[in-house]
Amino acid sequence: MHKFITGMSSFLLLSTASVRAQLSLTGQLRTRTEVRNGYGTLETIGSQPAFLTSQRARLNFNYRSSRVIFQASVQDVRVWGADASTINNADGARLGVHEAWAELVLANAHDSSFGKSPVEYFGVRVGRQELVYDDQRLLGNLDWLQQGRRHDAIVFKLLNKGWQADLGVAFNQNTDAFNYNGTTYVPANVPAYIKDSKGNLMAVPAGYLPLMNAAGVSSRTGSPSFVIAPSTNGATQDYKSMQYLYVAKTWGQTRLSGLVFVDEFGKYKLDSVKNIAGTDTGYLYGRHFNQAGVNTRVTGGLMLTTPLDHRKYWRLSAGAYYQAGHDRDGLTLAAYTTTFGLTYVPHLFATTIGWDYVSGNDAFSTSTTNHRFDPLYGTPHKFWGYMDYFYAGTGSATGGLNNPFFKEKYTSTNSRLTVELCYHYFGLAASQKDVKGAQVSKYLGSEVDAVATYGLNKITTLELGVCGMWATHSMEYAKGITPNTARLNASWAYLQVNIRPDFLQK
Repeated sequence: MHKFITGMSSFLLLSTASVRAQLSLTGQLRTRTEVRNGYGTLETIGSQPAFLTSQRARLNFNYRSSRVIFQASVQDVRVWGADASTINNADGARLGVHEAWAELVLANAHDSSFGKSPVEYFGVRVGRQELVYDDQRLLGNLDWLQQGRRHDAIVFKLLNKGWQADLGVAFNQNTDAFNYNGTTYVPANVPAYIKDSKGNLMAVPAGYLPLMNAAGVSSRTGSPSFVIAPSTNGATQDYKSMQYLYVAKTWGQTRLSGLVFVDEFGKYKLDSVKNIAGTDTGYLYGRHFNQAGVNTRVTGGLMLTTPLDHRKYWRLSAGAYYQAGHDRDGLTLAAYTTTFGLTYVPHLFATTIGWDYVSGNDAFSTSTTNHRFDPLYGTPHKFWGYMDYFYAGTGSATGGLNNPFFKEKYTSTNSRLTVELCYHYFGLAASQKDVKGAQVSKYLGSEVDAVATYGLNKITTLELGVCGMWATHSMEYAKGITPNTARLNASWAYLQVNIRPDFLQK
């Protein structure tokens, strides 16, 4: 009996340890308090700084076995005070699913239960998932944004002898209603009701995406209305379908990768709908997505990261991508981007000099081809200034971007403290006109970012950032602001607290 009890106890302990090794339950609470005085775009003269706190709360569950990996991530994102202290049923749901996917493991050479595996690893991931590749320039999870970025997709994953190959596909649709025919896709979350040109409330017709500008104001009436913000860098339109192939080869510390990404956008026509309310006759203007076919955009290129000396003090990062096909509006595309970075890390300090170039349209050209490169679904906050003036939620310059930069980063010996100082020179890649038709200066302005991060304990990190923008009048044209109405000097400061508990770890 003694041996039996001892054996059962050992079995239960081993089983518990095995189960705990396969399960993980982690959380995140991230608050960010900001003082915005020109964050994202220039403020008008006389405007006052904004002060706010936003929050992300996430619960992540992960299960791993020899045959299946399962991941679910539920999050709540809000601004403090956006809800009353007591909400009612009309306020709706406040939770969202950030990730929900399962990966079927079909081959694994490191697991004897598979027998003789033809490759080191092969799996299929299905469901809502993040797509993160290389430095996240074109495909990333946009983690800086509290909402983050994810895709509903199927991804085939292959690893073998230093090679990686991922093939992904997605097809979007708005509804599974029984009376919905065809595959016409309205590429955003559209409100049920909106105000017409006379200010009267009306139901949004099926298949319509109301016309708005970046400030959420009707482009025809000038009155505030519904803001449509689909989570994509494809401007105001999420893709209808997507396919991509990512291939990479690693030799030691050197990695060469290639990406071909195809996204397709539903076709539309500009249309209007009459709305009669009493004695008023108003109109709703919008994009009517009732056209057959899609506009197909193809992006492809290479990225290289490699050390340049045997001590690995010097490291090179370089890449180039080309965009062809048609943009979301049906215009022919011929655009490109290049990036170059050289980093020197002798010990605690890392010095980086680099240059990013993103092509744009020349306002003096008569070409009908679109030369404006769209950096797809990456993490722009990481590259083009922490104040998010370019290729983020506030739009980007029609003339593209010319961005030489310099970064200096200090990391303490215990890695608990990092301090980073960045300088960005922002210029237009192509010529632009002022209101009189004359060419504006290509120099948009300079940005300086200072960020310090400190690990308070194993699960808590503090981050403090202070950033400044010194813009020129050309920035007003680039951001679509009426000339001589904006304050050219802008600032932004934030304090972020990031808490990441592991609930199953002792």
